[in-house]
Amino acid sequence: MSSDATNYPTASPERAEELQTALDEVRARVRAAAEMRSENSVEPRLVAVSKYKPAADIMACYQHGQRDFGENYAAELAEKAAVLPKDIRWHFIGGLQSNKCKPLAAIPNIYAVQTVDSAKKATALNKSLPADREAPLNIYIQVNTSAEDQKSGILPLKKSEPASTDLVDLAKLVIQDCPRLRLVGLMTIGSFEASTSSDEENPDFKSLVETKEALTEILRSDSSLSGEWGVNGSLELSMGMSADFEVAIRAGSGSVRVGTGIFGSRPST
Repeated sequence: MSSDATNYPTASPERAEELQTALDEVRARVRAAAEMRSENSVEPRLVAVSKYKPAADIMACYQHGQRDFGENYAAELAEKAAVLPKDIRWHFIGGLQSNKCKPLAAIPNIYAVQTVDSAKKATALNKSLPADREAPLNIYIQVNTSAEDQKSGILPLKKSEPASTDLVDLAKLVIQDCPRLRLVGLMTIGSFEASTSSDEENPDFKSLVETKEALTEILRSDSSLSGEWGVNGSLELSMGMSADFEVAIRAGSGSVRVGTGIFGSRPST
């Protein structure tokens, strides 16, 4: 399908209204959670996770002012990006494989890859970005805060640990050796148990906050780092999904990833 402005995929009026109502509700919850934080900070970014949902659904949200969308699969993201407006900011949030770095980097409006967890993948993304791309590709390092074997990510950092850890090494590599990338933050997926708990404090989110503080201290103390990093002088946290994004925001998340809360349930695979 052509991506001409007059030929974008279109949802039915009923579906568009359903999506836009859900989007408004999630936005209101994001704002309310942000207002409960102790510090005055920028309102968290809402990434609408459109995995398995048709391009017409995304277009309905786009027409309601949404610009940040997240996808889990490189091929699906590329297909949707080809038929949707070019000012969408696409976030790749799925498990990143080295052989998917090149096709992801080729998407003109790929805005962020939130699941980088190795030097090999960071280097591949940096190498694969087109020469005429104007802005750096935003990178989040994925941290496995719950230490679950089935999850990707680097183990979290604590202030008591020495600086020579996998996380610190990867962060420095992105900053120093990948000029076409920009390290903007850290990302985690909380454990199911923690995310569905009624407790206000999520241990996985607390761990990512502590990791951010420890990593920030190390990076700021390294006078040899010449590249830019962070957002407004600080690393951003991407944590929280449909079941726990309000807890994540109150814990300090700067970006939340909400799918079913906006688009409804997905087909089982």
